Amino acid sequence: MSATVMDAAVPRPALELSHLEVSYRVRGREQRVIRDLSLRLAPGESFGLVGESGCGKSTAALAIVRYLARNGHVGGGSIEAVGRQVLNLSRRQLREYRAHGVSMVYQEPGKALNPSLRIGRQLEEVFALAGIGRREAQARAAQALADVQIADPDEVLGLYPHQLSGGMLQRVLIGMAVASRPQLLILDEPTTALDTTVEAEVLEMIAALREQLGMTLLLISHNLGIVARMCDRVGVLYAGELVELGTAQEVLRAPQHPYTAGLLRAIPTRQVFAAGGRVPLATIPGAPPEPGQVPAGCAFAPRCPLAQPRCREQAPPLYDLDGGRLSRCHFHEQVAGAFAAADRSRVETVTAAADGTVLGAQPLLRARHLSKTFTLGGRNVRALADVDIDLWPGETVGLVGESGSGKTTLARVLVGLTAPAAGAELELDGHALAPLSGRRQRDDRRALQLIFQNPDSALNRRHSVARMLSRSLAKLGGYRGAALARRRTELLGSVQLSERHLPLKPGQLSGGLKQRVAIARAFAGDPRIVICDEPTSALDVSVQATILNLLAEMQRARSVSYLLISHDLGVVRYLADRIVVLYLGRVMESGTAEQVFMGPHHPYTAALLSAVPTLDGRRPRIRLRGEIPSASAPPSGCPFQTRCPRKLGAICETTEPPLRMDADGHGIRCHIPTDELVEPAGGDSSEQGGG
Repeated sequence: MSATVMDAAVPRPALELSHLEVSYRVRGREQRVIRDLSLRLAPGESFGLVGESGCGKSTAALAIVRYLARNGHVGGGSIEAVGRQVLNLSRRQLREYRAHGVSMVYQEPGKALNPSLRIGRQLEEVFALAGIGRREAQARAAQALADVQIADPDEVLGLYPHQLSGGMLQRVLIGMAVASRPQLLILDEPTTALDTTVEAEVLEMIAALREQLGMTLLLISHNLGIVARMCDRVGVLYAGELVELGTAQEVLRAPQHPYTAGLLRAIPTRQVFAAGGRVPLATIPGAPPEPGQVPAGCAFAPRCPLAQPRCREQAPPLYDLDGGRLSRCHFHEQVAGAFAAADRSRVETVTAAADGTVLGAQPLLRARHLSKTFTLGGRNVRALADVDIDLWPGETVGLVGESGSGKTTLARVLVGLTAPAAGAELELDGHALAPLSGRRQRDDRRALQLIFQNPDSALNRRHSVARMLSRSLAKLGGYRGAALARRRTELLGSVQLSERHLPLKPGQLSGGLKQRVAIARAFAGDPRIVICDEPTSALDVSVQATILNLLAEMQRARSVSYLLISHDLGVVRYLADRIVVLYLGRVMESGTAEQVFMGPHHPYTAALLSAVPTLDGRRPRIRLRGEIPSASAPPSGCPFQTRCPRKLGAICETTEPPLRMDADGHGIRCHIPTDELVEPAGGDSSEQGGG
């Protein structure tokens, strides 16, 4: 049967892909990345395209705008967008199509904007290409920024990209994309690097622009909560094929393909907590096939728990399940029951031993009165203000807050990369730690290690895995010769790598494999504390689940403690025993994960939790006023009072509240009495939908 989704009520689609085939030519060989893909989007529809990295999502988007790399080409099928046969457009028609018909917002705004040109100049070029005069282009550029809710467009027009926050950069890029009033807007992972509050604002802005301009939206994302919030329908890609399609509610609540079910089960939600402890996340074994190496039969069969001989011999068609619902699975009717049984089995195997926390007589790491002020451009920027924090053996402390709240500065102070202000106290196992790593004893440096957010930046591209691990083992562990080789093999096994990975360099590894190498390197010296700075932010949900399980298993095996920095509150909820919430360098709330997620909450914590996209989309968002103030000019009184939706009045503006601790160790820095800080509508905030 045809995979095209037909709808008699929409005679002219906004976008129609018909049996699309896209290949790349690599080393003289054709590698198919998109295979027989057919989709139909109605005018004004919002459509989500999901799947792991390498499944063809971005390639499909680039084919629609005809921006494929030089070695890529469409080998078959057709693309009709906003009334144009895209593959047949001349150069002049293609310019017109890109100028007015379709726009695309790329994943990293910092790379999509020219760092040497002011924002105004780059926006004006959009209108200049449409033949608009300079003066009118300047006026329209300012209006474009106003359309994306930038409060002072004239000021932003005069700035360079590096002078803007991530959220502002993404708004500018969206403003450029919609400035020409396109009929089709393509968004490729538009909020990956954004805080939850900024992400929520950007998504609401996109939804408002879509309604205002009547645009059709194609959203590519690995964050299934965002897809649930934004999209009418969802298509799931695997190995370049459409494997499931339906309304967002149908696909995300009752998947009919094992791959979709696997993606959903990998998300950290409150269901992964049993009476006995933390349930390991469900993972999808293996990895998607390389382009050009798709197996016979069902492409997902090598990773599928439901696979039978028929799956390996006969490629499944797209079964029509009525109402436009499609599934490329021979056994789609068995998916729900099989995975429900598997989940029950996982929960039943968890015991109290799953929790590695072992509280001793004293904390492993004790920090008191941590403050840090930087001087930037002649201004004092206070990054930390009198922060106290403890970390016990085998415990994970989650550190959350928006960009600029002081999370990374705190991590750098603890590990000795940044010296705190005078008066700070740092102790490891009861003895004083020197403020800087270079002055610490070798054992103290071994005890504290970092896993950085971006393994691409943290790993030397010129070095093989063998060289990177051997160097760390020699410097941190003192290993040599045969002992080093044995320990390296053990280390590889602990992060689920093998000897075949040793000669490879970072450019030859996937994102998940690179992060495993980074974790192995951090554990080379048998650390007692590992600081994890956004360890899964750029990973697919399936790879993220593998990394989170790996971190949890290594913690149980070695009783190591973690300080986890993340803007993904689902990840924090899954790994953390206790949580510390920072705002402008101050601790606004601290307590056990249960206390912080169940409430009562500080108003800032409540706003962070309400901004997290959920699969059911039912949680109302608490809106904050403006952006986080500059740390060089913090507000008087409570640091949060300029944005707080529950501000009491003058007392908040003049007097900073103390960190008020209750009998159970739950601390909240707020003038509002604790019994009035009730849980907002929606219940437990741990039901995440992110990736």
